[in-house]
Amino acid sequence: MITVDLRSDTVTKPTPGMLEAMWSAKVGDDVFGEDESINALEEKAARMFGMEAGIFCPSGTMTNQIAIKCFTQPLDELIADQTAHVYRYEGGGIAFNSGVSTRLLNGERGRITAEMIEPEINADNIHYPHTSLVVLENTVNKGGGSCYYLKDIALIANLCKQHNLILHLDGARIFNALTFTGDKVEDYGQYFNGISVCLSKGLGAPVGSVLLADRATIKYARRIRKVLGGGMRQAGFLAAAASYALDNHVQRLEEDHAHARVLADELVKCTWVTGVTPVETNIVLFDTLKPAEEVVQLMADHGISCNSTDKHRIRFVTHLDIQPEQIEYTLEVLKKIK
Repeated sequence: MITVDLRSDTVTKPTPGMLEAMWSAKVGDDVFGEDESINALEEKAARMFGMEAGIFCPSGTMTNQIAIKCFTQPLDELIADQTAHVYRYEGGGIAFNSGVSTRLLNGERGRITAEMIEPEINADNIHYPHTSLVVLENTVNKGGGSCYYLKDIALIANLCKQHNLILHLDGARIFNALTFTGDKVEDYGQYFNGISVCLSKGLGAPVGSVLLADRATIKYARRIRKVLGGGMRQAGFLAAAASYALDNHVQRLEEDHAHARVLADELVKCTWVTGVTPVETNIVLFDTLKPAEEVVQLMADHGISCNSTDKHRIRFVTHLDIQPEQIEYTLEVLKKIK
């Protein structure tokens, strides 16, 4: 039986070239700033996005939480969409780590606009928390991999400057977004105070995210990372994998997007599927007549792993370990479900 893992793009294994890069990595104690591979990755990522500096962390959750801590004070409030990863999937870290409240907006598939944000900025009144930060997610996980175009981000950034707000990007799948929109990576830095770049999703590195910001913020971020237990030692083996991913796995993301579109095209034809979210990148969300868990089990019986995200909603995520023949096999299985 062919096996296919469509649960997430976090399930990928290092490629032979990535393993070779890891094997030959130059390492040192990163807490002392002596790991050459980590230093090189941080400099590479910052240069790519037009930012001053970066810090390598074990996860996107940590880079996001460090950013929020750096950019806010207790009694502040941040603005984000109600589907935002920082709110839904980071364990209540906004409140626990930073003592900050959250103003949630109802965007279109997770994307919020300057027009939506402006009326939610609190007046300078002791009854209200101080609005200090806006967080965008790109791509939006709960939005089915939906993307922001840079022209829309520019409008939000201009609003933030007018109101002295900080703008942070949870760039969990930022290179997927860039692949879809055609925007340039080097243009992002001018709009954001902080950018979290996850390397262990579509890019296929085994571990890690990089937080990018100005040098003063990154200096403080190192202190916060240490407090959170993220001070790593000879972690250059992981950084080398991430650098390899940045050099070799960005261009191929279009293959994942093409696979996702093929799956979506077949799902639209299935009589037991009631709706498919428009596919922009590598995430396919679809709704079912049957209970989602029943469909997930049917797929598992045929060697295909996937996740339900609601009682009648399922998510497929394509990635670099998915080959064309696995997509064809999945299409055959979908056709058999009644």
